[in-house]
Amino acid sequence: MLHQTDGSAPTRGNGTPPETIREWDNQHYLHPWESMGGGAADRAIAAGGEGIYLIDPQGKRYIDGPGGMWCVQIGYGRTEMGQAIAEQAVRLAYHSPWSFASEPSAVLARKLAELAPGDLNSVFFTTGGSTAVDSALRFAQFYNNARGRPDKKLIIAREKAYHGSTYLAASVSGKERDKNLMDTERRLVRLLPNVNPYIRPEGTSVEAWCEAKVADLENAILEAGPDQVAAFIAEPVLASGGAIVPPDGYHRRTLEVCRKHDVLYISDEVVTAFGRLGHWFASEQVFGIVPDIITIAKGLTSGYLPLGAMMVSDRLLEDIRSEGHENILFSNGYTYSGHPVSCAAALKNIEIFEREGLLEHVRAVTPHFQARLRDLARHEIIGDARGVGLIGCIEGAAAPGMSEQGRLAIDIEFGERVDAKCDEMGLIVRPLINMCVFSPPLIITEAQIDQMFDILDTAVAQVQDEML
Repeated sequence: MLHQTDGSAPTRGNGTPPETIREWDNQHYLHPWESMGGGAADRAIAAGGEGIYLIDPQGKRYIDGPGGMWCVQIGYGRTEMGQAIAEQAVRLAYHSPWSFASEPSAVLARKLAELAPGDLNSVFFTTGGSTAVDSALRFAQFYNNARGRPDKKLIIAREKAYHGSTYLAASVSGKERDKNLMDTERRLVRLLPNVNPYIRPEGTSVEAWCEAKVADLENAILEAGPDQVAAFIAEPVLASGGAIVPPDGYHRRTLEVCRKHDVLYISDEVVTAFGRLGHWFASEQVFGIVPDIITIAKGLTSGYLPLGAMMVSDRLLEDIRSEGHENILFSNGYTYSGHPVSCAAALKNIEIFEREGLLEHVRAVTPHFQARLRDLARHEIIGDARGVGLIGCIEGAAAPGMSEQGRLAIDIEFGERVDAKCDEMGLIVRPLINMCVFSPPLIITEAQIDQMFDILDTAVAQVQDEML
């Protein structure tokens, strides 16, 4: 339990000093993506949160630039979320998804079907984004087995894409650093080259780049054989790869290629769904496609509790049934599938979205957010400032004539340096080698957007003075 001691600095109810908490964390908590180098990461301690801010034990407030991990849509400290979670936990904390149904999961499934594009009316609940993607990939394999096509199993994905940390989800992720000493299932996966328009060769138009990226997919399908390829999985925006926004028309045209060759299209909306781009789902409203499967998580509960899902089109289920497999089992699931407390949190989250007009708010503030983001490109050290909706990325680049040593320093140190300076000034960003990405809570105001980018602007200027 957290309580306020002086009106600003939250502490643990049992009074454990922050220094002890940090020591225990360093000694016993192996964090995700933790270095094995032997030195403790010595992370700052988050003691509380309010709105768009995280608060440390001394009461210092930090704008949460990454929005947790792309997920804290409605912001921190929502009392009604806590009440909804507590009430459901008392009423019904858990039930076996094999033996019972419950009101929260049934109502949520119905609500998601109403919000989703096209005929994506069936919801398979998971524990988060990784298990949602894993389930989608397994469903693609299951679908082809049920239809008598046991060899149609290859999955095509993109470099710089991130789809999760479970074995199959990690196998289709294209972030090269995440694969260091970690095994993945290479036999089933083909990775296409980077889709980022920023890296296109000099003299190549964005339209020509789009043509080439669509051709990447079709060529990979033809090379492997359409009878071997089960699915193409794509993030509408490659978030953890650096907020990469593919060229206009790319998603629509790759969907057409998939339809042409009877390849399932999986849209990984774990980041982009639930308001990040100003809509419940980005696939249709922003990019003009209705995929076969959509995966969701993160913003589904605004990070208050773990929950994910894959949504499957009616067409796929009818295809299976038409093969005479009405009673075949999709033998995949989790102890916490459709967890009633997590589903109650998601329903309250959606209620808050609707009552407060958060989707409309995101669409209203996005132009200002993107204008402030792109203005950072005036700094000589910024090679690209890109984004869409409330997602952004700045990418450091060497200046013309800079030494090879200086170029290497920017490639290695830029993100960490900007992160450190922002941290001093009360802004959290997420460093990714020579990039910093951000996706603040959707409740952020224009004044807070200015505060965030004023800090980032100052940090970039200071780093530029040091490195150029």
